[in-house]
Amino acid sequence: MTEAGNHQSSVELLGAADIRELAAKLDVVPTKKLGQNFVTDPNTIRRIVAAAKLTGSETVVEIGPGLGSLTLGLLEVAAAVIAVEIDPKLASELEATIAKRAPGKAFTLVRNDALKVAELPGQPSALVANLPYNISVPVLLHFLETFDSLRFGLVLVQAEVAHRLAAEPGNKVYGIPSVKLAWYSEATLAGNIGRNVFWPAPNVDSALVYFAKRETALGTEAERLATFDAVDAGFSQRRKTLRQALADWAGSPAKAEEILIAAGVSPQARAEELKVHDFLRISKAKNALGDN
Repeated sequence: MTEAGNHQSSVELLGAADIRELAAKLDVVPTKKLGQNFVTDPNTIRRIVAAAKLTGSETVVEIGPGLGSLTLGLLEVAAAVIAVEIDPKLASELEATIAKRAPGKAFTLVRNDALKVAELPGQPSALVANLPYNISVPVLLHFLETFDSLRFGLVLVQAEVAHRLAAEPGNKVYGIPSVKLAWYSEATLAGNIGRNVFWPAPNVDSALVYFAKRETALGTEAERLATFDAVDAGFSQRRKTLRQALADWAGSPAKAEEILIAAGVSPQARAEELKVHDFLRISKAKNALGDN
């Protein structure tokens, strides 16, 4: 692809020595509190960007750019990058790094807490990020809920979280994150990332999750909220049957059974057996039957 090649020619990625030099200059020590683990290997950065399946026309939003490793990799290919960074020290240096290593590229920095971002200076069509591990699921769901323009994306997260996000019903790690991401998107695992390419090296494995937004939304915003309530209730006691797990949510075990039967779901089923469509039917049945 010549377009990607043209992009690459004017971007200089960060190596391990560059990252340590920048961190020393800023007196930055990556913190567990902010979930910071910087990727130090340019080949890994290019592998992550390739897994995101960018065509070169996208405006990409990146969460937690840190020192700019992935940002520069994205600027090799994407039409524009919007980066959201909460750390003031990192944000202060990032714009200078991009100006020096990717001159002329369309880059915008948003200094904010990713969980509080309500608007962006542009309409991103893709989300690609090495997400802070301690808030990875809430941040991903927040952006999918808030920005309708997002069509697809790739996130680097703790391997355990990646497997949860991409899990199918019946899998032992299938749970609330799996169902809630499925409301918005189809998700698949997109490869593992070794610990040795991070600084500092995390004490957990990491993996990539690729997601593609559903062509048609499953329901309205009110239906999403009602469905997520049912999901939260269903998994609150995942070892119990839905008749029992949904008892408080429905008002009683008998009411839960009535709702489940109306939704075409066995009262003896468990939450881990249900797809997001099943929870949607359950929430609709509750609404149709009334809360009392």
